[in-house]
Amino acid sequence: MGHFEQGTSTSAPPLALFQTTEPQASAFSFADALITSRQNISPRRLVEPGPNASQLDQIFRALLAEVFALALVERDPGATPEQIETAREKAHRAPVLMLVVARLGACEPPIPTLERMMSVGAAVQNMLLMAHGLGFGSSLTSGQAMQSPGMRRLFGLTDGEEAVCFLNIGTISKRKTQRLHPEASSFVSTL
Repeated sequence: MGHFEQGTSTSAPPLALFQTTEPQASAFSFADALITSRQNISPRRLVEPGPNASQLDQIFRALLAEVFALALVERDPGATPEQIETAREKAHRAPVLMLVVARLGACEPPIPTLERMMSVGAAVQNMLLMAHGLGFGSSLTSGQAMQSPGMRRLFGLTDGEEAVCFLNIGTISKRKTQRLHPEASSFVSTL
């Protein structure tokens, strides 16, 4: 792990504080710091610049163009131009917007659907943590457009593929107050 470059963002937590000299302790400290300091940042609070090409390659790149406007028109053919523009604006709030897709159809070797959903969740969490570690804010969003036929067509989703959520990434323009995390004992029980 060694040295961590924070990039040009000034809104990132001081990750240098999390480094230690022992590799295993350093990796644990770094992971712990990412997990406990990451917070959901609304797309309205994300501004340019977003991740550069190299950083996008690390996070996983995908682009979204007119999916919200198309999905609104599919749901409501009588949508007004203002409503369509509002839907379109949502897709452009964060500098980077990725669609998370889960492949839940038949596969070889056969892996249970719930295990695959857990893997998707873990991959998304890793992307959130990587974005956070690079100094960016991020959030997950969804809505009625997720299940629309227009969404499926736009992204070429096939049978067994499901749009799960969008991952928003950008530079934080305004950070909200850090919320208190519950003690593990409040939601973990032992047998």
